[in-house]
Amino acid sequence: MTKPWQCADTTWFRDCRWGMFTHYLADSASNLQPTLLPVSEWNARIDAFDVEGLARQLAAARVPYFVITLGQNSGFYLSPNQTYDDIVGIKPSKCSRRDLIADLAAALAPRGIRLMAYLPGMAPASDAIAKARLEGEPDERSTNLQRNWEAVIREWSLRWGKSLSGWWIDGPYEKEKYQHPVAPNYRSFAEALKAGNPDSIVAFNNGLRTPLYSITEYEDYTPGEIERDLPVAPGCLPDYSRLANFDGQLNGAQLHVLTIMGEWWGKGPVRFPDELTIGYTKFMNSKDGVISWDAPLTTAGLIDPEFLPQLTALGHAIGR
Repeated sequence: MTKPWQCADTTWFRDCRWGMFTHYLADSASNLQPTLLPVSEWNARIDAFDVEGLARQLAAARVPYFVITLGQNSGFYLSPNQTYDDIVGIKPSKCSRRDLIADLAAALAPRGIRLMAYLPGMAPASDAIAKARLEGEPDERSTNLQRNWEAVIREWSLRWGKSLSGWWIDGPYEKEKYQHPVAPNYRSFAEALKAGNPDSIVAFNNGLRTPLYSITEYEDYTPGEIERDLPVAPGCLPDYSRLANFDGQLNGAQLHVLTIMGEWWGKGPVRFPDELTIGYTKFMNSKDGVISWDAPLTTAGLIDPEFLPQLTALGHAIGR
């Protein structure tokens, strides 16, 4: 008999109140064109990433948790993964030699900063070879892809263990593929993500959604992706015309919002005055909600100078 599902304790996440999210990629966020970056250049960039410098900046700005992309559509990832390489067979590997997640965790943990990772829930869309080999023979539920992707994720999760506090998974929108009683499904996906740390928190992005909601019982916090809207109340599902007060939980998941500090994911300029960014964060916090603000890094891995003042103002206004 399958054991009842137990969500992770999100108290630490709620108590953080806010954090920084960043898109550090070989290309640009949501790009669907093939990335022609040489593997040698990708490795050189990852090798030069200033982990200690970033950790000092985050600590000075009082950022309580930090979320970074492992990769997205290009097929370039900032950590090695033998399972991925065995499946896709691309040589030289587009997975970096340096394990940037492990190095970041080692630098952030002594400063009391939690680390989380972003990863799409599907094969890299603009890498035709990797996509074909991960997906294999197609079927209605993308079974091969789900099983392959869970194996890739399990390797990462087991390696990092408790040094990684959570995951934000993008893209598994099609509920008919994942909301299924037989694995692979949302549950088996969450189990793979938590293989190395049962206490890690997980969200499965349901796309740009207003009102906010949780897509499955197997996530611990709401993905909360928004861009142009800053919601102040959730809709009462299924009737979106009615409003209810936020109360820290939505469909059993910790209330969380992810939005952009700039004009696009990983890009400037800063779009709001400090007062609005701080005010909306305080509003979400007053409802026991958490908010992640996306801001860019330089190629060297430091916070974009245009965004550092606002992140610092926010951190000092909210406190830790």
